[in-house]
Amino acid sequence: MTLDRGSPRNLGAALRRTATAALLAAVALAPLGAHAADKVNTTGLAVTDKTVKVGILHSVTGTMAISETGSVQAEKLAIKQINDAGGVLGRKIEFIQEDGASDWPTFAEKAKKLLVNDKVAAVFGCWTSASRKAVLPVFEQYNGMLYYPTFYEGLEQSPNVIYTGQEATQQIIAGIDWVVKEKKAKTFYLLGSDYIWPRTSNKIARKHIEKLGLTVVGEEYYPLGHTQFNSVINKIKLKKPDVIYAIVVGGSNVAFYKQLKAAGIDMTKEKPLLLTISVTEDEIQGIGGENIVGAYAVMKYFQSLNNPNNVAFVKAFKAMWGKDIVIGDVTQAAYLGPWLWKAAVEKAGSFDIDAIKKASPGIELKTAPEGYVKIHPNHHLWSKTRVTAASYEGLDPLSSQTKCNTSIRCCDGKNVPPAIG
Repeated sequence: MTLDRGSPRNLGAALRRTATAALLAAVALAPLGAHAADKVNTTGLAVTDKTVKVGILHSVTGTMAISETGSVQAEKLAIKQINDAGGVLGRKIEFIQEDGASDWPTFAEKAKKLLVNDKVAAVFGCWTSASRKAVLPVFEQYNGMLYYPTFYEGLEQSPNVIYTGQEATQQIIAGIDWVVKEKKAKTFYLLGSDYIWPRTSNKIARKHIEKLGLTVVGEEYYPLGHTQFNSVINKIKLKKPDVIYAIVVGGSNVAFYKQLKAAGIDMTKEKPLLLTISVTEDEIQGIGGENIVGAYAVMKYFQSLNNPNNVAFVKAFKAMWGKDIVIGDVTQAAYLGPWLWKAAVEKAGSFDIDAIKKASPGIELKTAPEGYVKIHPNHHLWSKTRVTAASYEGLDPLSSQTKCNTSIRCCDGKNVPPAIG
């Protein structure tokens, strides 16, 4: 280009043409969608114009693997379904999976890695309260978002956590009220694994039992992974409680229920009645249906729920993970996490954590397998309390697995809000 330096008008026109060409070149070099990505992600999360990264953090090794494997499967199913439907704000979800290895310091270390190094937009994970307590300071310090699926003791709320399982008033107190009213229970033996959730849950249970004018005749705790329960079973037989209130967690349940049966305690006779708030349906395959038949469980979800949402969910879950697989309460609650996160992102129009916090209260999910759910301002879900008993079908000759059915024939409560405190 040759300029007529003697003509200001020619010089101005040339400069405008040069500036326009430079701008067009810059746009050509910029990645498509960059401005859109900036708008929905102002805090440097792992979000591009095509993808968004999230974390999955559960134990797939150690004593808690029997409980947490279903959560991993559920979260992966939800992510696949969301991606098949177009993703979140037009972006496909990619996940980074870490193993908490049934070790609470490892959970904290992996949570920090996901938030600081991987810059994930959300994490779906944890199972035990000990693991949640270990990661909570990490999520609050680095402003991450955790979707936590397990029923737990309550007494906590954090702007950085969405609790998709039940809290104490929705499970512990409701379950005790049911067994007192329907089974005329007067005496209880409290049994649990030795960490935060069982101890705090039994503290709440004891207070409520005594408030009703009833009696706790024993209370025992054993380490995670413990396998020798004969001593406490003998104490239970001597005390003859109306209810064994069991909060044994993880792999220890296999030994506990086998030893109960071997000691001659027939749970189908309900003398004593066993009421658990910790064993979900997917754990029964590991325990053996013949060892737990007759036990009652207090949960918000059972695979046998007969509604269109659940029929579709069970079909999709078995198609992805195998026809013989059993779906438990926490598995279903874990499935809700990615869907609730997607709804919050789309309501906010942003992946930014502060925007998600603000958008989450009031979000409704009418497609949940358990039925209608809504996020309360305290970041817990409205949900129903359900009580049911396990029945045993025997050995399936096609799969060589024991089978255990449940039916909502005891209690199917109203959808109620969480009461934290």
